[in-house]
Amino acid sequence: MKEIHLGRVLVENRHKRGITQDELAAYMGVSKAAVSKWETGMTYPDITLLPQLAAYFNISIDELIGYEPQLTKEQIRVLYRKLAADFSTRPAEEVRKQCREITKKYFSCFPLLYQIGSLYVNYSPLVEDKAAAKEMLEDACRLFERVKSETDNVDLAKQALNMEALCQLTLGNPAEVLNLLGQPDFSMTSTEPLLASAYHCLGNKKEARSILQVGMFQHTVVLINLLSIYLGLCLERKEAFEETARKSYAIMEAFDLEKLHPGVILPLFFTIAQGYMKLGNPEKALDLLERYTQLATGSIYPLRFHGDEYFDLLDGWLENTLTMGSDMPRNEMTIKKSAAESIINCKTFEPLKDDIHFQNMIRRLKTLEEKH
Repeated sequence: MKEIHLGRVLVENRHKRGITQDELAAYMGVSKAAVSKWETGMTYPDITLLPQLAAYFNISIDELIGYEPQLTKEQIRVLYRKLAADFSTRPAEEVRKQCREITKKYFSCFPLLYQIGSLYVNYSPLVEDKAAAKEMLEDACRLFERVKSETDNVDLAKQALNMEALCQLTLGNPAEVLNLLGQPDFSMTSTEPLLASAYHCLGNKKEARSILQVGMFQHTVVLINLLSIYLGLCLERKEAFEETARKSYAIMEAFDLEKLHPGVILPLFFTIAQGYMKLGNPEKALDLLERYTQLATGSIYPLRFHGDEYFDLLDGWLENTLTMGSDMPRNEMTIKKSAAESIINCKTFEPLKDDIHFQNMIRRLKTLEEKH
């Protein structure tokens, strides 16, 4: 992250144009000593002189002071990873203070503000102080609202709107979610088929395949998430619950999601296991928890978004398009910790606490934290 470096910029531009300190001083109506102090960082020019200085070198004032209000994707990724690690190892309030300082400094870098808000959303559930967790979500709401209102990037604005709605739902404000999102768009329009067909007609089959792969991947993940939520609405009808679970397994197996995107399958297994407990079928619940444990303790780390033999063009899209590339919202330490604690702390599974099989699964899940 770059600071203000007016002195360095002055030196670089003066040398580039072959101008002496005396010549610059004469033009600005100051002494050579004043110019020397500007260049060494001992003092700064009066603010009223900045436009004249910038005009002299034919650069903007931002360029003159060496200020870059926007961070690159890589800078945002590095910063996010560091803050995520800090949330896992340091007091949350310390990290929040650091985040506030960063957002104040880069208040017009909307991709960064979005990621800071996402950081709050993903780590607020891990904060033991409920009041502090609530404040984090409220901070996230404000960041998403700013991104939504100020950015020129339509896709980023939509993402910010959805994240703002998620925050409001988590904060217990469902009416506000409906106010934010309005009526769902069921027009079933999608640009992927048209774009892919256009690229195909132009002879660019690789780009056509890439667009369709990205669309299929995204819609598959969304479908799994929809099914996970729908499962909770099917508990009054056992047949509907089990049929929804079967359809979920079919999609999961068709696209090999346990390998392609285990991060979306773990919550699915968890949800189905909870459902079977509520339906009075602990045997099936244990089967799903065993699948959950095998996946969580398997060779899925480091957990990243990635392609496979079928989605062989996905990696390039992830790296070139998404701000966070292949990174998951939570770091590996937190993912492993959550994998164990979500089972241990779930009251739905308390009737299983004396079951030997369940106890064995808990022991295996706890080793995740020890291995990190």
